[in-house]
Amino acid sequence: MSELRQDPTTKSWVILAPERAKRPQPKHRVRPADELPGWDSSCPFCPGNEELTPPEVFRLPVSNQGAPWEVRVVPNRFAALTPGENGDIVEEARLFRKMDGIGAHEVIIETPLHNMPMALMSYEQVEKVLIAYQERYNALKKEKYLKFITIFKNHGWASGTSLVHPHSQIVATPIVAPSYHRQFDIAHEYYIDRGRCLYCDLLAGELDKGKRIVARTEQFIVFHPFASHAAYETWIMPREHCASFGIFPDTYMNQLAKALKNVLLCLYESLDNPAFNLMVDSTLTEDEEDPYYHWHIRIVPRLTTIAGFEMGSGIYINTSLPEDTAGHIRACFQKLVKDGKISLD
Repeated sequence: MSELRQDPTTKSWVILAPERAKRPQPKHRVRPADELPGWDSSCPFCPGNEELTPPEVFRLPVSNQGAPWEVRVVPNRFAALTPGENGDIVEEARLFRKMDGIGAHEVIIETPLHNMPMALMSYEQVEKVLIAYQERYNALKKEKYLKFITIFKNHGWASGTSLVHPHSQIVATPIVAPSYHRQFDIAHEYYIDRGRCLYCDLLAGELDKGKRIVARTEQFIVFHPFASHAAYETWIMPREHCASFGIFPDTYMNQLAKALKNVLLCLYESLDNPAFNLMVDSTLTEDEEDPYYHWHIRIVPRLTTIAGFEMGSGIYINTSLPEDTAGHIRACFQKLVKDGKISLD
């Protein structure tokens, strides 16, 4: 029998219906690395093609010979928002409000190698990508008109990406979407009522149950949430309370890099390199030390297609139980450790 579960962080409901996994579904597999070249003359993100992108705003120097850079950050050539100063909302008529499309939209080019997905990168390279995330987050938050910053990665065509070369994006907006306002309001109300962080309590509950825990490190917990919106949805959450990714201590980036790469490699190997979306969820730029939110990374594999019911009702259907998927990925972790492919230290 299917089951309805409520997400405590959004109050939205999810239907867990494992029987629906038997339906015919298109495979959202991404071409594996060995089917791609290491360099593509037409790719704007490959070394030697730097003139095909806008001038870079950040780069990390290279430590090995033969490559001019390890990570580059450039403005998105097809930006959704562009820098500006006029952030006033104009009301054309009753209910019809608008404002100039100001903000920032940047691309983090994660590696010089065209065929090196994050799942197959070294821990050191993943750490450099995370450092670039935080550097650009902290640079953009200095612009006071930018209220919210989203860091995300689309992997595979089904996730919405348009280029194969491994990259992430960062978008800073002068407004906050109602869905995030709702999350912050729920977390704030919980804190007022209980005097504790909702996410810290959620993490304690997951640790207490244990069934949905995938891995534990000194600073991070990897788990599949109770009301997962999609099969194999994975959260990576710091053990210690911290509302903003921007002020998270960079001394822990190497441990975060290990946790992230390990998760992605397990998905790559056990689910045949699926398409996925990765998001860094963080608090508002003006409220970075709040006691009620808790930054974390969400990874959502795109194993099924969002269809009419989800769009019409706002209720997601998950075809797998998170207790089962967590057990599957936990077993994959153990196998990869045994095979010497990953480290949990």
